[in-house]
Amino acid sequence: MLSYLVYLSERKPNCTEQEIEKILAACNRNNEKFDITGVLLYSEKQFVQYLEGEYREIFQLYDKIKDDDRHKNIVLINSSPAKERIFPSWQMGAKKVDFNSVEYKTHMSLEEQREFRQILSGNESNKALSLMKKFFK
Repeated sequence: MLSYLVYLSERKPNCTEQEIEKILAACNRNNEKFDITGVLLYSEKQFVQYLEGEYREIFQLYDKIKDDDRHKNIVLINSSPAKERIFPSWQMGAKKVDFNSVEYKTHMSLEEQREFRQILSGNESNKALSLMKKFFK
């Protein structure tokens, strides 16, 4: 069943920009085999990642991600069946963001901005998917 998940984690100091490039290269190399797509928002201190694909595949990948020593305190924010892919051609799109001073270049209401701050603090949000999409419009 087509599904998605969103998780948040803390980026460890050993996760340099070169390590981010390695992560993205591995995504581009491996995710197509398992029909997984998604996006990664990251800052100097945090990751927020959205994965979409078959339920079993994305949760197997999530289990591997939880064992990656480049981050810690991994929190599953949201997971649900999906009607369609939001990022069908991206093995892993990425964007570096300063989560402390996010500049919303697309329209995000004050409520959406509050929801995004809640996601970053590790609180579950039913709007996680729609907020992730706005960063890539």
